[in-house]
Parts: sequence; structure tokens; C-alpha cells
Amino acid sequence: MGKDRKIGVAVDFSKGSEMALKWTIDNLLEPGDTLFLLHVKHSQENESRNLLWSPSGSPFIPYEELRDPEVMQKYEVKFDHELLALLDQGFRQKEVNVVGKIYWGDARDKLCEAVGDLKLDCLVMGSRGLGTIQRIVLGSVTSHVVANATCPVTIVRDPNVHGF
Repeated sequence: MGKDRKIGVAVDFSKGSEMALKWTIDNLLEPGDTLFLLHVKHSQENESRNLLWSPSGSPFIPYEELRDPEVMQKYEVKFDHELLALLDQGFRQKEVNVVGKIYWGDARDKLCEAVGDLKLDCLVMGSRGLGTIQRIVLGSVTSHVVANATCPVTIVRDPNVHGF
């Protein structure tokens, strides 16, 4: 991959997704890259917004607006302080473009669609560390995306979590 890459990070505000963002900043981003923060909401109470944005997701949300609580409140998303600190680090130190995009629906399907729609060069995701039994019962977003995405997918695991 060369410069001006499009790199996606799936963000659900869990520790795993924060680790994925940190790993991406520390190991993958280069000046000129575009970092897409992808967040999928399970349901949308505002029916008109759901009809408008459900197929393609929200409009692109620039870095400055991601930091604005009033703008994010309109999307019913609240970024935590640790994630914003990581974004600041990536934005300033790595000289990258940061863009957010919110989708509504099943995370497995929407992340795979985002890879194609945004023409991502790669996608980075955190792992919740589900064990075999939990994965069978609950399903695994990461397993589905790894199997179906049209770009390389990197899974960042929390070394302190051990599934059973």
C-alpha cells in the first residue's frame, strides 16, 4: 500500500475498538492517509433519519465535527475522552485526514458494505475475546467481516482477555 491510503477502523467505544485505533495510529498510518472511523448503530429511533441514511450511512463527518458534542448528539453518538485523545494523536502526529461515518443496521453487513463503498485499502477491528461457545451463541462480527470483506482485515486482540 502506498500513500493516500483509505484505512478504516471499526469503533464501538469498547476497549477493543480503542486498542484497534491505537494500533492503527502506532503501526499503520502514514502522512496523507485518510482514517475512516466507522460506527454502526443497531437501531435508529428516528424513522425519517433511518430511511434517509440506512442504505448509505451518514454523510462524512469531518474531524472537527467528531470533536463537537453538539454535532455528535444529532447522531446520538457520544465519543469518549480516551478515543478523542487517540484521534488527536493520530491527527496531529501522523498528519492524516480523519473522517467519521455512521451506519444503521447489522454491524456485520454494514462494515462489509462500508469496505466496498469507501474503497478501503484495509480495515482494523478490535476483538471482544469471545470464546468458542460464546461465538457460536452470540455470533462474531469480526469472524463475519474477515470472511466477507473485500480488503485485508486486521483484528487487534486484547492480550489480557482469554476466551473459553
